[in-house]
Amino acid sequence: MKKSAPAITIKKISPKDETDFLRAARASRTSHQAWVRVPLTVSAFKRYVNEMRTTEDLAFVVRRHDSGSIVGVVELQDIFMGDFKNAYIIYYAFEGQQRQGMMRQAVTEVIRIAFSKLKLHRLEANIQPENKASKKLAKACGFSKEGYSPKFLKKGGRWCDHERWALLNPTD
Repeated sequence: MKKSAPAITIKKISPKDETDFLRAARASRTSHQAWVRVPLTVSAFKRYVNEMRTTEDLAFVVRRHDSGSIVGVVELQDIFMGDFKNAYIIYYAFEGQQRQGMMRQAVTEVIRIAFSKLKLHRLEANIQPENKASKKLAKACGFSKEGYSPKFLKKGGRWCDHERWALLNPTD
C-alpha cells in the first residue's frame, strides 16, 4: 500500500514568510540553480513578494500542515485575461521536501484556483528536458507535452531548451 503524502496548506506569499522562505531557499540553492531563480536575500525576497501579489503574477507558499514547515512554491506568472485567459505555472520544492507527494497536491490546488477562481482557460509549464522530476509532476497533474523550444529561456546565464507542457480548463 502506498504511503499517503503529508497534508499541505497553500496561501499567497506574504512578508511573514520571509524567514522560513529564505532559510529554505538558501539550503536549496544548489538544487535550484539549474532550474529556477529563487530570491536569496531579504531585499530580493521583498521585491519578489511585491511582484508576486499582483493581478499578473501570484505565488503560493506550500507548507506542511503538521509542522508548518515550508515545502515549496507554486507560481502563476504572466496571467493574461481577455481572449487569451492563460498563465505560466512554475513550481519548485525546497531541499528535503521533494518526492513526497506534497507538491503534486499543491500544483493540483493551484490548478483548481486558476481554473475555478481566476477562470483561466489554459496553463503552460516550460520545463527543461533534463528536469525529469518536473516533467513527471506536470504529467501527473494532467499536463500534456505540446512542443519543444530550443534556447527558449535563459537559466543560470545560458539559453536553455525547454519542453512546452499545457493543461486546458476541462469546463471550457
